Amino acid sequence: MSEERISKHQLAMMIVLFEIGSTPLFMLGMKAKQDAWLAMSAAAIIGLLLLLLFLGLQKKERLLSLFGMLRKYFGRRFGSFLGWSYVVYFGYESMRNVRDFGELMNLSLLSETPKYAIMSIIVVISMYGLMKGLEVFFRLPEILVPLVFFSYAGLILLFAVAELVHFQRLSPVLEQGIGPVLQAAFPEIVSFPFGQMVIFLLFWRLVQESESIGKTTVCSYLSVAAFLIFMNALNLAVLGPALAGVSSFPFLQSVQLISVAEVFERMDVLMALLIFNGLLIKMMAFHLCAAMGIAELTSIPYQRWVIPVGLVIFATSFLEPSYTVHIWVGLVISVKIFTIFQIVIPVLLYTVMGIHGLYKKKTTA
Repeated sequence: MSEERISKHQLAMMIVLFEIGSTPLFMLGMKAKQDAWLAMSAAAIIGLLLLLLFLGLQKKERLLSLFGMLRKYFGRRFGSFLGWSYVVYFGYESMRNVRDFGELMNLSLLSETPKYAIMSIIVVISMYGLMKGLEVFFRLPEILVPLVFFSYAGLILLFAVAELVHFQRLSPVLEQGIGPVLQAAFPEIVSFPFGQMVIFLLFWRLVQESESIGKTTVCSYLSVAAFLIFMNALNLAVLGPALAGVSSFPFLQSVQLISVAEVFERMDVLMALLIFNGLLIKMMAFHLCAAMGIAELTSIPYQRWVIPVGLVIFATSFLEPSYTVHIWVGLVISVKIFTIFQIVIPVLLYTVMGIHGLYKKKTTA
């Protein structure tokens, strides 16, 4: 694994596609109603602060991954315990994307196909791709990002041509004050998708142009954050806060409204393919991180763990009895627990690093 390297361009493309993922599929921040886009904006700012924290951790230990840092600063036993906890977290996040993929495909494109067959296909694709190596995986976004960009641009243009966009639905702004906006932003949107950037603590040390990691990461993050804020506002402008708040897949419902000259219709098929690209990359990234974590904890190459981890991910994707329960667990319970891995442990780790650095200076003085 130490011989595998990625370029800063591949890193940028991965961040963009990973952060987009399935995020446009859901209407995040609806506790703030028509101010949901402001909740997304507030979450993006908090997420940027988190990202700077993650980059600070990597700057202090350029040659270590997250798992190496945990074992170095928390001791072998407690650090390994935290490492295994992160393995479970990464695996669970991957499982959620598998279930989202199965439900979306079953709803939009493959209604007669059993969900287990759909979900098994994406898991097999993930296992096959990751077995080819990390470098191969990071080449995928280079191919997919231009396709995703032009497809979303085309959909936005069709929304405008079909006269479906009514930005007056976003008013009145801050009708209930800033309180509901901040409550909607944290922890829900901060955790998903912005806090998930914690996985790049496993990838940054592998970037060839190490001096460009910070600039590349922040620029990519800001670009995709602006896009997600706009898409959130666009969803509200098309459906309105009332309809967007009760829809399982608001963006899918918005796209189904497109009808231009009786030619551009059934664009929900294109939307489903776009979400598939994002879900696939995000699912594979978490799958890879779980395998890489086990590899560091056991000193066995991560390729040997790809298939066992993939099988566990597939099996656990059926634990939740319905998609309603799956969404409720993900957006109500899990996002609160995930703050432990995305905020609490990184902050604690940074604090311990600082104390360790001061102690080292005193002993060498």
